[in-house]
Amino acid sequence: MKILFITHYFQPEPNFFFGLPLAREFVKRGHEVQVITGFPNYPGGRIYDGYKGKLFMRENMEGVEVLRFPLYPSHDQSAVKRILCYLSLSTSMSLFAPFIIKKADIAYVIQGPATLGLPAVILKWFRNIPFVYNIQDVWPDSLLSTGMFKNGFAYKMLHSWCKFNYRNASKNVVISQGMKSLLLDRGVPRNKIEIIYNWCDAIISESKVANRNVADKLGFTGKFNVVFAGNMGGAQALSSVIKAAEIVQRNAPDVQFVMIGSGVEFEPLKKQVKESRLKNVIFHGRKPVEEIGGILKLADVLLVHLRKDPLFEITIPSKTQAYLSLGRPILMCVEGNCADIVKDAGAGFCCEPENPEEIAKEVIKLSKASPKQLCTIGKKGKKYYDDKMSLSTAVDNLEEMFFSVQGKNGEYRKA
Repeated sequence: MKILFITHYFQPEPNFFFGLPLAREFVKRGHEVQVITGFPNYPGGRIYDGYKGKLFMRENMEGVEVLRFPLYPSHDQSAVKRILCYLSLSTSMSLFAPFIIKKADIAYVIQGPATLGLPAVILKWFRNIPFVYNIQDVWPDSLLSTGMFKNGFAYKMLHSWCKFNYRNASKNVVISQGMKSLLLDRGVPRNKIEIIYNWCDAIISESKVANRNVADKLGFTGKFNVVFAGNMGGAQALSSVIKAAEIVQRNAPDVQFVMIGSGVEFEPLKKQVKESRLKNVIFHGRKPVEEIGGILKLADVLLVHLRKDPLFEITIPSKTQAYLSLGRPILMCVEGNCADIVKDAGAGFCCEPENPEEIAKEVIKLSKASPKQLCTIGKKGKKYYDDKMSLSTAVDNLEEMFFSVQGKNGEYRKA
């Protein structure tokens, strides 16, 4: 099968979900993959060295042909510049890709804004290439949540554009049951929606546990460690976790919270800990992806926390898959689909977000469990990940879907 990826991001940009690892997996299975994307500029908004001063570029990356199209590079806080970045790439792809790309059996629209639907539709109309549309964030809802858009004319126009994309796609792939329900409410036919979970970076899932020297250096030794890793921003609402740590300190002094990462709330959280005179919260900066998996395997419990928001009830943060793959118990402080996954897997416990008392209660309960009990919980999560969320499982599902779409279009049938 000849597969075309349409994506805003691709290696060497940090893009382990739908970039080169996914393309390589299809190539291993005997398929031909070509990619249309922009010139790498994420996250700094500057074109990478080696890619500057070129209008178009064709390169081969591990057997995958990558075609790069011009764009206005920007990833700062300016909504106007971000829109220019999105529109410029989609426009250049739409104008030139129909004349440059090889014939493909199917296109997969992945990792980018809703504007990527434009080149997909153009290629469908002019090159007769059906497309599958992957939805990681439900636009325009996610933009409304971030404040980039307000509920006005632009919001309504974008909402109509997204419905146009869904209608033209042969299949729409979502990452949670909540997203599927939302699309059904918006009139997308049930037979055009499929749930395929994201997976985590193999560098993390295949990590070996860090050694004792690392544990000593990071302050893990001799404590029951509840570990949070990732971005520390407004969406994570980690002030509630610090308040929970204050309750835990009074009732379970052997428990400590380990906060690993960075973000706009990193310093304010450290200040909150200092002002509360807490001895059971320690902070570490962001760790390299090559190291973080081994460090997280030192945890007794891995923590996920997001603020109470209807949008978060239908999303699954990427750390969910990473935590499951590592085989450690999870404390899921997110309502909705994330909590459902942890419950279905038997991979840990769930509690209401932004509720310090309940968080503290669950942490203390977990700290009283035996190592054997914790190990059993972690193994259940690992099995759930391997069975339902691994890269191999996702590609199995995508491959079957691509073949079915080709069968319906009468262009390609699985041998």
